[in-house]
Amino acid sequence: MKNRQTIFKKYLYISMTITLLGFTILGVMIVFFIMQYWQIDRWDGLKSNATTISLAITDNADYSTGKLKLPEKSGEIIEVTMRTLSSGLNSDIIVTDADGDIVTCSENPVGIKSDTAISADFVQRAMEDSVSEISNFGGIYDEKYYIVGVPVRMLENDELVPIGAVFITSSATHYSDYITTIIKIFCSAGIVTFALIFCFVGIFSYQLTKPLQQMAKAAKAFGNGDFSIRVNVKSNDEVGELARAFNSMADKLAASEGMRRAFVANVSHELKTPMTTIAGFIDGILDGTIPPEREKYYLNIVTVEVKRLSRLVTSMLALSRIDSGELKMSTASFNISDTVLNTFLTFEQKIDERKINVIGLENNQPLFIEGDPDMIHQVVYNLVENATKFTNVGGDITVSVEDKGTDAWVTITNTGAGIPDDQIGFIFDRFYKTDKSRSHDKNGMGLGLYLVKTIIQLHNGEISAESVEGEYTTFKFRLPKKKEVPKKRLINA
Repeated sequence: MKNRQTIFKKYLYISMTITLLGFTILGVMIVFFIMQYWQIDRWDGLKSNATTISLAITDNADYSTGKLKLPEKSGEIIEVTMRTLSSGLNSDIIVTDADGDIVTCSENPVGIKSDTAISADFVQRAMEDSVSEISNFGGIYDEKYYIVGVPVRMLENDELVPIGAVFITSSATHYSDYITTIIKIFCSAGIVTFALIFCFVGIFSYQLTKPLQQMAKAAKAFGNGDFSIRVNVKSNDEVGELARAFNSMADKLAASEGMRRAFVANVSHELKTPMTTIAGFIDGILDGTIPPEREKYYLNIVTVEVKRLSRLVTSMLALSRIDSGELKMSTASFNISDTVLNTFLTFEQKIDERKINVIGLENNQPLFIEGDPDMIHQVVYNLVENATKFTNVGGDITVSVEDKGTDAWVTITNTGAGIPDDQIGFIFDRFYKTDKSRSHDKNGMGLGLYLVKTIIQLHNGEISAESVEGEYTTFKFRLPKKKEVPKKRLINA
């Protein structure tokens, strides 16, 4: 549990870190662009108003004495305009002559008066072009101000001659307060957003890791032999698909484990029963319990039981070779029609005993294929054995061998109980036995059809089965007539 919590917390922390980092970068960029926009807009606004006042002074100024003066009437209008703009811009507006003496200024809280001297450097730069900077205005202010200065010019001899300057100053504290307010708003919104994202990601992470935790728990239970646990699937995303695949795997493991246990029980029974029979009859012969005239009869029984053991060992060896990949073919050309005929002759006695009618053997024509004769004989033998075993007394077995182009098709159909629809999909699985087959084939181990399918696949063929319960069962397999030669791969130089 601790490990699962660690995974969940790690995933949550990583998600939150990425979210916080992205939100911080976004916030810094937004604040930076707002600061830039605000500064540019502030500079442009101050300079535009300073230029407006400069033009008004140019139209009304008196320069007859060689120094910039404002006539009484027009000067009052300009001063009212300056006070209005000053109040609206929250700024100080100062008009100076060429020497830096203040001609007029707006009312201001810092106490700039008409006798205040403006630095000649500021005046000179403003008269030459314009001034835009953040400073304390040459010591006039105790803090940083936005300083904008533009020249006041008069037309003299058809030339514009600078005769003074207009300065507009605005406290940089307003800018700092503005930025601080923006940052506070952004941080407040960020905290709320981050909290919501944290909750959302936390819930999402929990929902995402919950199936993984269940799968880990189930996998541990599988390791202890408990295949009953399943993952509760509620989503249709990739995790949901993984959970469904996991449940499907669990179902197959459970089925395989059930078949394995049944197989072990069957094998144990199959080994114990003939060995007990063999040992009992041989001991009876050796100690004289069985009279001499009955020895042959019981030795025949011993022979049958030995053959049962031989078939069991052969199937187990074949299964072992399949699992280890050591099942190899000895390919040769042979007549599969003869293989089918000879196999039916092997079961002639049982067929006669059950009064079964075999249909179609007389119509089969010679058909040669390339493959392992012994393996294909094992395939046909297992299918014919099943057909003989499960055909109803007096029923029919229909067999056909057909030449279809590059392939040979063999079909074996028997009447009888058939296979239920819910079980036919499993009959080729190892260790699988249908319920009805148990009553007819108590000695089977559920390996016959698995070996058949494996051998057919080794020959690049295919096999299928269909059945109608209570009517018939058909097995049909295809084998290539010639061994397929791997295509050569062309490698471009």
